[in-house]
Amino acid sequence: MSDQIKNESLFDGFPNIKPEEWKNKMVLDLKGLPYEKLIWKTNEGIEVKPFYTQEDLENLKYLESQPGEFPYLRGNETSTNKWEIRQDILVDNIEKANAAALNALNKGATSIGFILPEDKVFSQDEFKSLLKDIYIECVPINFITHSQATGIFQFLKDECVSRNIDPNRIVGSIDNDPLGYLTGNGNFIYPERDEFRQTAALLSKAASELPNLRMLGINGTNFHNAGGTIIQELGFSLAIISDYLDILSGEGLKPETIAGSMQLNLSVGPVYFMEIAKNRAARFLFAKLVKSWGVGSEKGLKSYIHCATSEWNQTIYDPYVNMLRSTTESMSAVLGGCDSLTVTPFDKAIRSGNDFSERIARNTHIILKEEAWLDKVQDPAAGSYFIESLTDSIISESWKLFLEIEEMGGYLVAFKAGGIQERITTSAALRNQNIAGRKETLLGTNQYPNPLENKPEDLNPAIESPHQKNNANLLAEPLEMYRGANEFEKLRFKSEAKKKKVFLLTIGNQLFRKARAGFSAGFFACAGFEVIDNPGFDTPSEGVKAARNANASIVVLCSSDEEYATLAPEVTDLIGKDMILVIAGYPKDCMEVLKSKGITNFIHLKSNVLEELQKYQKMLEL
Repeated sequence: MSDQIKNESLFDGFPNIKPEEWKNKMVLDLKGLPYEKLIWKTNEGIEVKPFYTQEDLENLKYLESQPGEFPYLRGNETSTNKWEIRQDILVDNIEKANAAALNALNKGATSIGFILPEDKVFSQDEFKSLLKDIYIECVPINFITHSQATGIFQFLKDECVSRNIDPNRIVGSIDNDPLGYLTGNGNFIYPERDEFRQTAALLSKAASELPNLRMLGINGTNFHNAGGTIIQELGFSLAIISDYLDILSGEGLKPETIAGSMQLNLSVGPVYFMEIAKNRAARFLFAKLVKSWGVGSEKGLKSYIHCATSEWNQTIYDPYVNMLRSTTESMSAVLGGCDSLTVTPFDKAIRSGNDFSERIARNTHIILKEEAWLDKVQDPAAGSYFIESLTDSIISESWKLFLEIEEMGGYLVAFKAGGIQERITTSAALRNQNIAGRKETLLGTNQYPNPLENKPEDLNPAIESPHQKNNANLLAEPLEMYRGANEFEKLRFKSEAKKKKVFLLTIGNQLFRKARAGFSAGFFACAGFEVIDNPGFDTPSEGVKAARNANASIVVLCSSDEEYATLAPEVTDLIGKDMILVIAGYPKDCMEVLKSKGITNFIHLKSNVLEELQKYQKMLEL
């Protein structure tokens, strides 16, 4: 008996069900609705089916590759899934930045990123002070700067000499990215030709003097933080890579040198499985693209991917939800096989960060490593029919977009002509519309807001009143970096300053009035109005009297559709022009009657929440 069990496969006891059988069963359960109702589209336009089977993977040739093998979709490592715990530090004070770096390294960080202001020039002494007591031969050091890339490189080389460090032991990056700077600022720092000549000279020196320092950043984060899609983040990044290979090889550099100097910087958004697939697709696309340029070395073909959890979907209100967002985003990044990761502090949208938020950010890594063991298994998503199919879809769509940009003349030409901006603006508008209509949820901001919460007292003034860029003498319109919550937060800032009240006049059918009062309370709380709920009134006059006593500016009538035809005109007559009447719901049968009585304000599930709230604020002259 035991021998028989050993020879049987676990799957022998289950029938082999074909995809058509699953589909037929679903159609039966839908009771007349088409199967297509179960297929949904992502913001990228990728169709996601309700189920996937082995048949979906039949034509995916890269499934045969192993971790550490070309095209590296399954990761660069052969046995682990390790990543660097990177903490980024803004250098506005040398001593404080050095202390923050040492504190981070002592408490779990394994890599440091120094964010250098573009308008400040550092001296060698300041650089030495910044790196004081940091063993740069043991810790990857990254510098986020473009204008100072050449100076920082020289300082780092001199530091190796003064400390007697083998230059081969210096690992990290200097985020030199002329096209990325153009993307965010609309112009180069230096004349265009000089930019690329300096970059070529810098890469050439680095290749011989600090060979393990990545000197060319590819900042896909720009597209994510401007409201772009995953496909745009990868497709435009590929176009930038192609432009660098073309332009810098024209300056005398070998494609091997250029590719080996690159670091791909990507954001990690909230769509969990898509983001896992994105990293895998990014490695595949990078390897295929640079190989077409004749790159053959492992160093050149393997992309180094640094991820950062999203800033686009961070919120000022209910900021602790940002911890949940960054945790799932971190999981996507590491399950997709990132090489290093910055967990954005949960309060970055409010302030520059503090000890608590930075500790939480580091500990997110540590929990994923030491408790979830996500660093132990290479390519943990391998074999998932869904993720493998998503990966293939992202590869196909990103490559298609890349080819479109190439047909326009490449990234630089397309950006100058406005082609990149047009596509990003379209995507951002769609995402903004989804947030405004609550198809995309920002918990605590456009859905389930905390009515007792107020604007943080230590909110960075630049967030509430951002500095306007000087758009004079631009080569092209820069991409606008923003957060999806911006417009809802502006609503709350206005309402909190004026303390306007919304009174819920609940009357009639108890089931409907309770449900619509709950909906209305959440609706107006999104704009920071003080919402006054009630157990219910017997007559409209009682409700209006209570609203006057509460000094309300808006009265929301909460009842059933059948009762609105009688109740709404009566409430309208009672409140006159003293208050704004809003109907909770969309009573089709009596809509024309209500409109003839001058009742035109309705809120319901299909409302554009942002536009409606902006309308009421304008009516109240906020």
